[in-house]
Amino acid sequence: MAGEIKFDEPGLNPRAGNPSGGIVETYLSGTRQKMLLLLALTGLMGGIAVYSIAMGAYAIPLWDVLAALSGKITGPAGVVITSIRLPRVVAAMVCGWGLSVSGLCLQSVLKNPLGSPATLGISQGAAFGAALSIVVFGAKLFSVTTFAFAGAMGAMFIILILAGIKRLAPEAVILTGVALSALFSSATALIQYLATEIQLAIVIFWTFGDVGRSNWREILILSGVTAAVTLYLMARRWDLNAMMLGEDNAKGLGVNVERTRIISLLAVSLICALATAFHGVIAFVGLIAPHISRKLVGEDHGILIPFSSVIGALILLCADTLGRVILGSGALPVGIITSFLGAPMFLYLLIRRHP
Repeated sequence: MAGEIKFDEPGLNPRAGNPSGGIVETYLSGTRQKMLLLLALTGLMGGIAVYSIAMGAYAIPLWDVLAALSGKITGPAGVVITSIRLPRVVAAMVCGWGLSVSGLCLQSVLKNPLGSPATLGISQGAAFGAALSIVVFGAKLFSVTTFAFAGAMGAMFIILILAGIKRLAPEAVILTGVALSALFSSATALIQYLATEIQLAIVIFWTFGDVGRSNWREILILSGVTAAVTLYLMARRWDLNAMMLGEDNAKGLGVNVERTRIISLLAVSLICALATAFHGVIAFVGLIAPHISRKLVGEDHGILIPFSSVIGALILLCADTLGRVILGSGALPVGIITSFLGAPMFLYLLIRRHP
């Protein structure tokens, strides 16, 4: 009969008594599968972390690594594990987590798949600040870190000021970042031209990016800031979902787009500034990890944010481990590895996105 509801039609759930029951059940089932995948990736990251601690010029059996982490082994092996390799591994995971969350947030609030610390000039601003400190004040760790942080935050404040005065669209914000990247890169090149050979070598090495240069205090600072920003983004996950539909749709759903965008940009800029100041310029992690996560779980930020966190940490940990395995001494900066791995992967994603 016309108008008769047939419960055997696809998408209807007779047990729920309404058509939406099947949709809800499908959504919950998909969410459970994604959470299981997230747990599997987290376990994989833990296994690679233990392996990374064991590998290097001074090989350590895996059982000794586990014993040292529990405080049962001292001596040379214990010192190597707790004072050298463990901080490096934790720094790689925390830095990858922070850069990935930053890239995801930038891509969401600007609605641009190319959003990242590099495309907004944040990394280049930090590199300029570090180069200026090395040439003018010497290669003192505190001054280099401070100037790098100031350069990164300065780049973001310039963008925010211009965006506030001219009411720039998200696309124009990206273009402003590209212009600032060129400006800071040129200024850094000028400083390198004026530097001595020793200063030039230090500047170039700093720009490579290395997770082995930070201490526990810096790791804790970056961890705390990254955790706070991640919790904030999780609390705003529905706003971010709405913003992906466009500004007009988001405003129609009650989202204060301008305020959310400014607060989010400031928050992730703080992460980028700290990560770059402590570890140097590490490219592509903030650009690639969110795209990989979207391929795995879609656009829902409620699950996309934790996935991006784990994927970013896993990418940087694997890159650092690979660099240490190749040379055996950890002398190959992780920024070089991420660039080699990230560029082809990004091109592949572009080809898949636009066949």
